[in-house]
Amino acid sequence: MATTRPFKNVVVVGAGPAGLLLALLLSKHGIPVTILEMSHQLDQQPRAAHYGPPAMPDLQRAGILDELRTKGLSLNKMTWRRYEDCSYIAGFDAGVLSDVDGDDWRTVSFPLQDLDQLMLDHFVEKYNGDVKWLHKVLDVGQDSEKAWVDVETPEGKKRIEADYVVGCDGANSQVRKSLFGNEYPGFTWDAQIIATNTYYDFEKKFGFDDANFIIHPEHFFMAAKLTADGLYRITYGETPGLSIEEYKQRQQWKFETILPGHPKPHEYNMVNWAPYKMHQRCAPKFRVGRVLLAADAAHLCNPWGGLGITGGFVDCGGLYDCLAGIWDGKADESILDLYSEKRIEKYKTIIDPMSQENFRRVSDKDPETRYDRDEFMHLLTKGETDKAFLKDLLMGSFDVRYDFTQHYKDAAKTTA
Repeated sequence: MATTRPFKNVVVVGAGPAGLLLALLLSKHGIPVTILEMSHQLDQQPRAAHYGPPAMPDLQRAGILDELRTKGLSLNKMTWRRYEDCSYIAGFDAGVLSDVDGDDWRTVSFPLQDLDQLMLDHFVEKYNGDVKWLHKVLDVGQDSEKAWVDVETPEGKKRIEADYVVGCDGANSQVRKSLFGNEYPGFTWDAQIIATNTYYDFEKKFGFDDANFIIHPEHFFMAAKLTADGLYRITYGETPGLSIEEYKQRQQWKFETILPGHPKPHEYNMVNWAPYKMHQRCAPKFRVGRVLLAADAAHLCNPWGGLGITGGFVDCGGLYDCLAGIWDGKADESILDLYSEKRIEKYKTIIDPMSQENFRRVSDKDPETRYDRDEFMHLLTKGETDKAFLKDLLMGSFDVRYDFTQHYKDAAKTTA
């Protein structure tokens, strides 16, 4: 006799990294899922490209981590440097995470548009996943029986129904706005950053490591390896309040000023350039009845330290555990309230304060004394000679995770 499931299907709004990971996890578990995406294709802009250790278990559960490590780059050394001469202040070698009880939890670098494509391919080809392109969400509604999404499509307006609707539709989430209007508590930094993908020989010429953070109040930047052939993500600070055209015109001067070797334009090859504002925001709730939020639709943080993309993936792993628990009869709907409560708690106690500290570290007003005032850097120095201590310190990042399966009903009490 076929098992009667507590619900039939899930609609995920947004074919970005969070929506694709959640859809992949759900479909791998046999839960019918449809993705609605307003664009006609995946986003090709340079965005996050480094996925931190806490996200690795969820990428592994989705069945893509091995392929991601093969195609991408596992990062080891990460350092903070002085602006004047790029000399070393503090850092660590994440090689200690390459074998954690047989698992490799090191940060992986891989362009996000390529990771999105990898997840989309798995979702469609392995699990016959359903993606509806050019489906723009106008509104979301629900009653006691179901939820629905009103969408605009090339064929006109439609209503698509599901048992649950999950907003993975980013910072400007229409799903979140359907729940809370323009309410997205938090703040926007009075700062401007520019993200680029650039070929420049940081390693051989200047002895840079896999990821490098240069501390300065005005000219702070990050240079982190993206690919094995010498492509780096260079993210740098700019003067707030200028136009996009002005930022573009200043880019050559900026690189010549801030990068080691003070390169002229012919000495590097910049393949992508995109300006970003930075935010620290969190929705009032991540669950309202049958409608849920995850990743940037639910919370935002600045990109320093990669806690935005990493935290978004961890959201999706947790929400998957909650929905799979309901699907399998191991949990009731109240576990979704726990999802909202615990993920908000992790944002407020870890993602928000840590990402703020990461940005304040790299943009410190007095770089000369930063080390003296920075407890984290002191711990890294201790870790240089004590690998067991360093491993424990870096594994502390896993505190952003939460195991929702501990709230499943006792296995002995469940009936087949």
